[in-house]
Amino acid sequence: MRKLVKLLAFVPVLGMMVACSGSGNNNSNTAATDNAQTDKTMATETQTQQGFYDFKMATLEGREIDFSQFKGKKLLLVNTASECGYTPQYKDLQELHKTHGDKVVIVGFPANNFGGQEPGSSEEIAAFCEKNYGVTFQMMDKISVVGDDQHPLYSWLAQNAPNHEEPNWNFCKYLVDENGKVVAFFPSKVKPMGEEILAAINQ
Repeated sequence: MRKLVKLLAFVPVLGMMVACSGSGNNNSNTAATDNAQTDKTMATETQTQQGFYDFKMATLEGREIDFSQFKGKKLLLVNTASECGYTPQYKDLQELHKTHGDKVVIVGFPANNFGGQEPGSSEEIAAFCEKNYGVTFQMMDKISVVGDDQHPLYSWLAQNAPNHEEPNWNFCKYLVDENGKVVAFFPSKVKPMGEEILAAINQ
């Protein structure tokens, strides 16, 4: 009888121990989630605080470019592809570079994000651009412009664009002003030599 009483008395204690143990696990899970969210927030804030002129990136030829050299200049940043229906825009981009290069710097960023339409190596992309369109404006090394592996530059551009736009296909365009501020985003269908872009760079 005494053993039964002791056993019954122990049951509530055991329940409390289990409850406390479960609570501890929940608290640990919550803390881990909070820490992950904090890290993500801090990363986003760091990218937001970073300025356009803080970036350094490699060209197709492997040469590093410090974006601080673009201070005081307008830039048109374009995610390009060699096998896209919009690929002929290379011709217009080159024409814009030739006729308005004193007003805007054209910078191309090859990317294979959309339709797998930029599968080539840096050497192959450079040869394609020169052979087919005589490209002489600045082409950067291939990067990812959207997704989990999005390059920090394109993450920064999306965060700082007027309506936080991101590329949704090849040949989308960001216009950055003389002070390193993103002032406009143009979708693929907007032609480099079209009135919309010419008006923006002539402002």
